[in-house]
Amino acid sequence: MFRPASPLPEWFTADDSVFGVALVLPLQGPAGMFGPTCESCAQLAAEEVNRAGGVLGRELRLLPVDGGGTPREVADHVEALVDVGAVQGVTGWHISSVRQALAPRIAHRVPYVYTALYEGGERTAGVFLTSETPRDQLRPAMGLLAHERGLRRWFVVGNDYVWPRRTARAAHGYARESGGSVRGEVYLPLGTHDFGAVLRRIERTEADGVVVLLVGSDAVRFNRAFAAAGLDARCVRLSTLMDENMLMASGPSATSDLYSTAGFFASLANRDTLDFHGQYAERFGTEAPALSSLGESCYEGVLLLAALIGRARSLDVSAIGAAAETVSYEGPRGLLHLRDGHVRQRIYLARAEGLDFDVVAELDLHEPRP
Repeated sequence: MFRPASPLPEWFTADDSVFGVALVLPLQGPAGMFGPTCESCAQLAAEEVNRAGGVLGRELRLLPVDGGGTPREVADHVEALVDVGAVQGVTGWHISSVRQALAPRIAHRVPYVYTALYEGGERTAGVFLTSETPRDQLRPAMGLLAHERGLRRWFVVGNDYVWPRRTARAAHGYARESGGSVRGEVYLPLGTHDFGAVLRRIERTEADGVVVLLVGSDAVRFNRAFAAAGLDARCVRLSTLMDENMLMASGPSATSDLYSTAGFFASLANRDTLDFHGQYAERFGTEAPALSSLGESCYEGVLLLAALIGRARSLDVSAIGAAAETVSYEGPRGLLHLRDGHVRQRIYLARAEGLDFDVVAELDLHEPRP
């Protein structure tokens, strides 16, 4: 008999009064720094869904699962929760190698909303994505920086797994579109502390732009080492995974000329974002984990999961998939719709300014700049 790594929740029941959702988020490792914000934002969305009547009349309850373990461990745990009927849906922020292990195990049985930015190409039935992809995120950002800052010589540094490697493959083409090239690339294990050799390679290639595809605390340590080596005076950094918590942890002295691209920044001064700030502060107080793009993605994940089931009026994955193209929902990123299983959204480019991001552009998702 299955015994989960953590006890089943007290609310677990065999009746239909509760809709359980496995919230898969990192609680350890380099991405562990995102966990508190992700959990708070998901809880805020769950409470909003329940005030509106829940999911098919059932109370939505979140069951946090540590997504910072090995992909097989995480997949084993979540599949076991599905087996015993503790959860009827899955969402959360976790790295792509975890998604790849998890999706084949559960996506044909329960709806799975993946909220992390990723490398693109996910087509597994039953998987729905709120996240950014390189074509909509990195491509226009590299084009804009090439046009505005004259960047031509790029270097890529990333962790050694599927998302950085496939994103870097795409970056070669994006660099060529704007008249440049990728001069070098390096992939490092999750949990890397020493970046000396990488920094020397960046200097030797005379790169003027560095695409940073490192996760969490790895990116924080890289930023500090990059600035300590004086490379921030000659190289622009561009990251598709640099949220507000990573920025604060890096510190203002380590983030000069650092850009981030994402579908949400806490510093956006539009109505949707300001409303979200107010709701978050009212619920969790001023001492809560800082709002970030990655945490906000988990809010979106819960909302989309509820909207998918509500539109289908069923928990059946096939029925949910058949109705998915007609689904829309409204959150901090505005009114959003699905196409080919992916949420279509605006993407922004922001520049680090001290401990915050200054959003400098809404990116053109269609054509690269010359």
